[in-house]
Amino acid sequence: MKKYKVLILTDHSGHSKENSLYAIVEKMLLHSMTEEIDIASRGNAINQDFFNQMAGAKLWIRKADNNFAFSKNGSHLSESLSVATIADYDLIWLRMPPPLGKDFLDFLETVFVDKIIINNPKGIYETGSKEFLVNFQSCCPPMKICRTKADIIEFKSQFPIVLKPFREYGGKGIVKIDGAEVSLGREQISFDEFINNLPEDEIEYIGVKFLKNVSQGDKRVIVVNGKIMGASLRLPPEDSWLCNVAMGGKSVIAEVDEAEQKIVAAIDPILSKMGIAMYGVDTLVGDNGQRVLSEINTTSIGGLPQVAKQQQLPLVAEAIDLIWQFFLTQKNKIQNNNDRISG
Repeated sequence: MKKYKVLILTDHSGHSKENSLYAIVEKMLLHSMTEEIDIASRGNAINQDFFNQMAGAKLWIRKADNNFAFSKNGSHLSESLSVATIADYDLIWLRMPPPLGKDFLDFLETVFVDKIIINNPKGIYETGSKEFLVNFQSCCPPMKICRTKADIIEFKSQFPIVLKPFREYGGKGIVKIDGAEVSLGREQISFDEFINNLPEDEIEYIGVKFLKNVSQGDKRVIVVNGKIMGASLRLPPEDSWLCNVAMGGKSVIAEVDEAEQKIVAAIDPILSKMGIAMYGVDTLVGDNGQRVLSEINTTSIGGLPQVAKQQQLPLVAEAIDLIWQFFLTQKNKIQNNNDRISG
């Protein structure tokens, strides 16, 4: 069996030992298709020129071996470095935290020409906007793209709503509007104050109907190459409606229901064509009691090792196998396309 070289791009400055990278590397090293794994971190000052998109900048990597593991002082990705030979890699795997700007994503495609990148940079950028959800309105609660004050006023006249900035993440910038009252996180202001403080242009929100069952939790479903790997349920803290662990919520193991399976079946063919191999689907309980699509996340999805541990299943190893299957499918598509062009 042919073996392939892997380059993982990450930023270890924000890592803990729970970061999925370490379980991924451990299992990927054992896979029969893996020749070697090199890891480059934005957290190393020596790599700043590359991650700042400077043409011709060197990329310094750490070769992973069976002893590769997290260290609190960061030495596991800041010592024993060597310069990468970009042309040698077959698979580039982005394991970097959001947000990833368009300039950087475009830069990666110029550096890694004809390489398979997971997830595909163009796919990450397009799906990274909440606006992308309008492609799946049958799976979502009522929604409206809001680019003007009038859009917001019209939409909130129908029912309580939530406004989500197109390109924020982790619950940042979310606004709840219920009649004349507005919630900005835990801050309460009037709707008049909120709307008057908005600019006349450059408004980019997706408006979504506020769901009365939001306290039942936001479920993250992890998908790799079309297969549902597992899920976790994020519950809001007692004094908030936001189901975000970073904002004080908690996460517990969860089952994937039939409605969520249908959601994944609807969106996966489109994401696959965009080069998205691993992603997270977030769902909420709709007013009819059925789970509905809330968000799609395609940047460095974590949590799989924790789900695997809770379920006592080899999900990380299975995910690596699915990633390699996705890689081979993409590689064959590229080869077939090249053959058509040359023929």
